Amino acid sequence: MRKLKLVLLSLLLTDIINASSITFAISDGIEDPKLKAIIESNVTKILNEVNAACKEKRALDFSKMEVNPNVQESMTMLWEISPFMCTDDDIIEHCLTTGNGYQIRNIPLLMIPNVKDSLDMEEYQEAVISFDKEGNVEKFYLSISMNLYMNDIKSNLGLTDLHRRQVILDYVEQFRTAFVQKDIKFIEQQFSDESLCIVGETITQKQDSATAKIRNNIKQTKDEFIRHLRGVLMRVETIKVDIDNIEIMPHPVNPNFYGLTIKLGWSATNYHDEGYLFQIWDFTDDNSPQIPVTTWQPDMINGKPLPKEEIFGLKDFDI
Repeated sequence: MRKLKLVLLSLLLTDIINASSITFAISDGIEDPKLKAIIESNVTKILNEVNAACKEKRALDFSKMEVNPNVQESMTMLWEISPFMCTDDDIIEHCLTTGNGYQIRNIPLLMIPNVKDSLDMEEYQEAVISFDKEGNVEKFYLSISMNLYMNDIKSNLGLTDLHRRQVILDYVEQFRTAFVQKDIKFIEQQFSDESLCIVGETITQKQDSATAKIRNNIKQTKDEFIRHLRGVLMRVETIKVDIDNIEIMPHPVNPNFYGLTIKLGWSATNYHDEGYLFQIWDFTDDNSPQIPVTTWQPDMINGKPLPKEEIFGLKDFDI
């Protein structure tokens, strides 16, 4: 099976390397022709430079792309762990409208880890690129599956609820990409005892007395978990991240609070870990949502699956 996989991979890489330049077009979602042309041009530049750099086995040349320093840093971290190539040379996609701008999803990528003993980690992924209202590139992440995305983006509660779900799912994709990038600083930040404040395209920590008001008597020591996770990420060269389920649940009484539950697993050679990430999201200020509570629970306790009723949720916190 491994030999067959390597043969198929070799054939696919040959096709990609020999392919002509990539063309990207938006099928629908934007009426402004000038804005449409800007986004199409930005995506085309990124994908062609990615394929050229992978073919030539070099670092990304950001002078050939129009992306801000934050995107450059994110793409560089991902590239150092696993270069990637776009697997199609003619891409036509719908453009989503978000609360802050626009988004292109379903961009096909082949991840090619730098480590020879990680060949089994080579896999198909999809990227998502986000833009501001002027069409400037703001984010480049590995996406969750379209099924997961669509299941949680559905909303019957109006545009405000839809926008909040988009913000949460955007965070989930950033969180997933951080594992692949081995961005320990970002991951540790998520488990801080301080509140996380999301402003625009950044996530910062904030001392907030309101955090204590919504905490129940649940006590968790995150230091041991972070120490364990840091050790794992430092030992392995590449890591694969799977998200099996995402649940976004508005609070039944206070509509400004949401619960996010993710069934998350990550694995590497001779290593696998899986569990439940739960967060409370506070949208009292929609321009600056906060994450006052983050918990982690392994899916197995003393060799037995964690009972569903014991998985943390909104029910466990006083809001």
